[in-house]
Amino acid sequence: MEFLSLQNPVVLALIAGIFTWGTTALGASVVFFTRSTGRRFLDTMLGFAGGVMIAASFWSLLAPAIELSSGGRFPAWIHVATGFLIGGIFLRIVDHLIPHLHLGFPTNQQEGPPSTYRKSTLLVLAITMHNVPEGLAIGIAFGAAAALLPAATLAGAVALAIGIGLQNFPEGLAVSMPLLREGLSPRKSFFYGQLSGVVEPLAAALGAFAVIGIGALLPYALAFAAGAMLFVVIEEVIPESQVHGNTDLATMGTLIGFVVMMALDVGLG
Repeated sequence: MEFLSLQNPVVLALIAGIFTWGTTALGASVVFFTRSTGRRFLDTMLGFAGGVMIAASFWSLLAPAIELSSGGRFPAWIHVATGFLIGGIFLRIVDHLIPHLHLGFPTNQQEGPPSTYRKSTLLVLAITMHNVPEGLAIGIAFGAAAALLPAATLAGAVALAIGIGLQNFPEGLAVSMPLLREGLSPRKSFFYGQLSGVVEPLAAALGAFAVIGIGALLPYALAFAAGAMLFVVIEEVIPESQVHGNTDLATMGTLIGFVVMMALDVGLG
């Protein structure tokens, strides 16, 4: 029975991660059907992805973390703020150590240490860094649900996985389509587009496994995932959605994404 109780949340998180990887691949597969999509559409969808992540950070991660921290020796916000800031700092360190290139930016604006990687590799590294905290968030949510605490439910974890899956579709598209326009074949463009999502099932399983049996750390873990996700939104997703001047469309996409994720979490959770 112990083995089953240990494995179930990990398996569920792995399945959820495979689902979000699948939606990334589905978005990347658009290159097999068209050679271009409008920049306005891509920016709107990137804004949508950012809105989903912002809403998920609060409704699926920070709110349960605050509830789980209530009633202790210290104010609940101390635990949550600590985990949140550590998550953001962790992503900042990763951002500094790994060479990558944000979508929509020229190669000479790559970030991290200098490298001779091809543009396709730099783009995939950027989205992969983006997807690691998403996978961890899914896994931590399923691990928290396994603790049978009222603040963290299985329905809430499922809602988070669905929301992240929805916003992964435009991410897969946003990686594969520029590569197609630069001369890569549809097959290679699809391969690189879906490759960025491969890390999510692994990160989800790792996140669930890490928090099983350590209930005292759950508020920190949930807040850590939220901090990491918001770092990605502010540092990458929002700037990428507005770099081409479609600020109003991207902003409206963000608002719609926020509402969709909020409705999912409140309705299912």
